[in-house]
Amino acid sequence: MFTKDFTPLAERLRPKKLNQIIGQKDILSEGKPLYEMIKSDNLTSIILWGAPGTGKTTIAKVIANEIDADFFELNAISSGVKEVREIIKKAEENKGLFKKRTILFIDEIHRFNKSQQDALLHAVEKGLITLIGATTENPSFEINSPLLSRCQVFTLNKLTDEDLNQILERALKEDIYLSKLEIEIEDKELLFSLSDGDARVMLNRFEIMVNLSRNSGNKVFISSETIKEVFQKTNLQYDKNGDEHYNLISAFIKSVRGSDPDAAVYYLARMLEAGEDPKFIARRLIILASEDIGNAEPYALTLATSCFNAIDVVGMPESRIILSQVATYLASCPKSNASYLAIEKAVEDVKKFGSIPVPLHLRNAPTKLMKNLGYGKDYKYSHNYDNHFVKQNYLPEKLKGKIYYRPTKIGREKVLKERLVELWKDFKKY
Repeated sequence: MFTKDFTPLAERLRPKKLNQIIGQKDILSEGKPLYEMIKSDNLTSIILWGAPGTGKTTIAKVIANEIDADFFELNAISSGVKEVREIIKKAEENKGLFKKRTILFIDEIHRFNKSQQDALLHAVEKGLITLIGATTENPSFEINSPLLSRCQVFTLNKLTDEDLNQILERALKEDIYLSKLEIEIEDKELLFSLSDGDARVMLNRFEIMVNLSRNSGNKVFISSETIKEVFQKTNLQYDKNGDEHYNLISAFIKSVRGSDPDAAVYYLARMLEAGEDPKFIARRLIILASEDIGNAEPYALTLATSCFNAIDVVGMPESRIILSQVATYLASCPKSNASYLAIEKAVEDVKKFGSIPVPLHLRNAPTKLMKNLGYGKDYKYSHNYDNHFVKQNYLPEKLKGKIYYRPTKIGREKVLKERLVELWKDFKKY
């Protein structure tokens, strides 16, 4: 190992000034809101929302340097109300005695509970502290409304391959250790791809690659195999309880609904590689089979249910094959949401009209009194008629002729539509 200390490369290379930050041009370019707030020293409390490694901590520290503020950093996992109150007390001294601004940076602020977040409210509102919160989760869901309303939210995008390349080039030129070496990288694109937009991961794993690949002298060759070996598994941005979890399952379901088996299997692979529970995916496919395919291909529901049962028996990694088969089949099926729309419209009428009495001829009549009251009178038993069908009204009188289920002309549902049109002509208009 060639480094003289234990400070990771990502920390050694952390920008100190605004013009050293690479990426996030949407918020940090000249004329953009956050840039102007910093340069004009008119910073309000902010929330930085973005994936790991996009620069949230770096931006917070650079802001403190730029506006010459006293900087305090807390991690929401290990800190609580006590630490917050101690910093607020220090902020009061800074403001009263030294006329100096205090920045409180809270990493993973979404992990603060309600009481912890409430402890910040008064200090933020009165301007005792300028809060900079960092979160990988959607602030709308994870941060209390009163606190969120006092902050401006800035979204940080995942770093592009071009951004990562600029950061890597800076490391090779400016780092006190790497700049002394002649480093050749066989496949930069692979390095960027496996880093998945996370600069911290790229830099720290790159340092490991250099240590592994260096023999004697200053020349270092980093092969594709070394890159794969160090990463072992793609550093996928994923949290089973987080925003990206919902983004991926949403993209997966919408791809199946949109009849694109290629996109569906891609998002399936993303979720499985990130460690998603195969049963969660299978449950969503069961729902989709009814909601988005329905009677256009009734077999879809049977297949989706069988998929869940098979996964329960087989387990991973083989379950990925079963999920792939079912997802690609469902994506390729004709689509209909007629059954879904039918129950939604029926529920609307139930809520609108309440408990409309069931027509007398449809009521069960197990006792003589009920028969005398007309229960079951004039009911026509379908199997006593040709084709086992006879026209009669089944809905309450107020809803007579109402149509909830409107089959499409797609897949097997086309046959159902043709049959219903023929059976109910002059009675219902499909």
